[in-house]
Amino acid sequence: MLYIALLRGLNVPGRSVKMERLRGLFTELGLASVRSYIQSGNVFFESDETDRAALAARIGDHLAGALGYDVAVCLRTVPELEELIALDPFKDVTVTDDIRCCVVFTTERIPSDLDLPMLSPKKDMEIIGHTDYDAFVVWHLINGKAPAAKGFQEGVLGRDATTRFFHTVAKILAAARKGTA
Repeated sequence: MLYIALLRGLNVPGRSVKMERLRGLFTELGLASVRSYIQSGNVFFESDETDRAALAARIGDHLAGALGYDVAVCLRTVPELEELIALDPFKDVTVTDDIRCCVVFTTERIPSDLDLPMLSPKKDMEIIGHTDYDAFVVWHLINGKAPAAKGFQEGVLGRDATTRFFHTVAKILAAARKGTA
């Protein structure tokens, strides 16, 4: 099974990790065909493990031990990202210089009873839809600044989540399909 690990909190201030080291940490776990894509913590690997929660926990524990801080590990497969892209969740969003379309990948199931669309109190973030583990969020930049995940997003979607721009998700999927990154 080809997995895509979307990691939270790598290569942000104070948490710099070279991709070669990150790939090495995955390889140490016995994972096969380990590759990475861009510097924001996207790792492709193969594993026969079918218990995704156990695999994510094992990866997270290993990364925490090696790096000295917790790293949320959101595991997805190529078919899951294909389904997500096919939903075209932002088709009705008018993108401007102050709008960003994002996918928030979570480790925990998103509550099915969210009253959507849901706008943050600061009006800088709007959840417009979701799957069981992925939320579609529109960022409204204020004075050119992106909203922070802490607060509204973490309160609604959970702390162990990571965000990628929608167009980046498409690039991650393409790189995973190619077999070269």
